[in-house]
Amino acid sequence: MQIISKDIKETLAMDAAHLVGEARAVDLSKFDNSWYQPAGRTRRVMWYICNVLFLKSSIPYPNSFKSGLLRLFGATIGRDVIIKPTVNVKFPWFLEIGDDVWVGEGVWIDNLTTVKIGNNVCVSQRAYLLTGNHDYKKVAFDLMVEPVVIEDGVWIGAKVVVCPGSILRTHAVITAGSVISKEAKAWTIYRGNLATPVRRRIIDA
Repeated sequence: MQIISKDIKETLAMDAAHLVGEARAVDLSKFDNSWYQPAGRTRRVMWYICNVLFLKSSIPYPNSFKSGLLRLFGATIGRDVIIKPTVNVKFPWFLEIGDDVWVGEGVWIDNLTTVKIGNNVCVSQRAYLLTGNHDYKKVAFDLMVEPVVIEDGVWIGAKVVVCPGSILRTHAVITAGSVISKEAKAWTIYRGNLATPVRRRIIDA
């Protein structure tokens, strides 16, 4: 009786899995996001134009004007919100921002669904708040959306990526260049890709 070595068995199993994978390869021609209707076409086109002209612009329009424009399109914006130039907001009707919030240059709020930002939050330059994803297990690479919640006192560092479904608890800090894809505990500093806790946040009097 012939004995097949463990290495050969593992190789055969990997080849079989590879063949199954090829048989079920991704086919982007089957992609269908017709179920996703964030708003009517007219509303989306009007916002696209206003976003390009006033928010994504490098011209430093007054914060009160930009906050008012976002409210006009359905956003909930608190008092004394600072919105720097070249900010990009996908859909303002899915955006909630509390009081005394800073949104830095180049921040991209890619809110295909709800993004909630609490009070006294700092979102630093070129941070990316992401709510959309794709199901890599599906042939059609289906669209998935999950909200992002950012509680009071959080600091999101420059060029941080906040992934769909993330919840950043009160006074968490995500350091520059990190990627967070889960719950960040309160009063904790996170660093890295994927971000992990490194120490407690302590605020001196």
